[in-house]
Amino acid sequence: MKIGYYPGCAITKGSSSEEYGTSVMRVSKVIGPEIEEIPDWSCCGASSAHATNHKLSTALSVRNLSLAEKHEYKEILAPCPMCSQRLIISQKDVQEDAVLKREVEDAIEMPCGTKVKVSNYLEIVKNYYMDEIKQKIKKTAKGFKVACYYGCLLVRPPKVLKFDDPEDPQSMDEIVRAIGAEPIEWEFKTNCCGGGFTLSRTDVVVKLTNDILEGAEEAGAHAIAVACPMCHANLDMRQKKIEKEYKRKFNIPIVYISELIGLALGLGPIGLGLDKHFVDTKSVVDAYT
Repeated sequence: MKIGYYPGCAITKGSSSEEYGTSVMRVSKVIGPEIEEIPDWSCCGASSAHATNHKLSTALSVRNLSLAEKHEYKEILAPCPMCSQRLIISQKDVQEDAVLKREVEDAIEMPCGTKVKVSNYLEIVKNYYMDEIKQKIKKTAKGFKVACYYGCLLVRPPKVLKFDDPEDPQSMDEIVRAIGAEPIEWEFKTNCCGGGFTLSRTDVVVKLTNDILEGAEEAGAHAIAVACPMCHANLDMRQKKIEKEYKRKFNIPIVYISELIGLALGLGPIGLGLDKHFVDTKSVVDAYT
């Protein structure tokens, strides 16, 4: 199965969350899908354009969808939920607004890509590759408890994204169960980490991430699994700040779901990027024996 690949700005090589992109690529070579980077892709405008210029942000996203259709992809994988959300919302906007669609087509000098399906990483694995995981799994982590953290962007707005249960999503939990670990029940799986305030209100972000980490610890988690570069950055990087401001040390590893799948498939931790995290991930690596 061949799928167009939209890496976005945050997970490409040399970017802040390259280990997410690296682990997605490595796992894909073992279980699928066969992914091809969309030629000449550009930023989707998720970082700031959508907050300042709706037409520009729509044109940035739709341009990538148009390129995907030009190269005859029926479905594209956008692992970053900031990107997948913006691509889906922009596609819906041009489908429903003929004036905006015409203005975007004038800007990008291509027909708007209104048909290609945009999927996040959890959707791709859950919909197509659970059987492959079961057949190719080499290691399990019996008794290793994982808090599956979805954050906001994977599930909201639910009427547009139409992905999983927005209040109690289960896709990542099912994947964690399939790779031999134990997903825990906890109350913070869709709470916001404050990603939009990462630079402007770090005090708010530190409070929100402290609450999420506290919830995971109280539920008995050994690690938190994520599928979002922004969530990962806040939960991983902010633990030192939390320790200083709240006098509390969590030391909870924050890992991408693709890294966990890779460990279960027997891939090496360095190649998956598990050496690039702020909080030591040795306990996660050691759990997969």
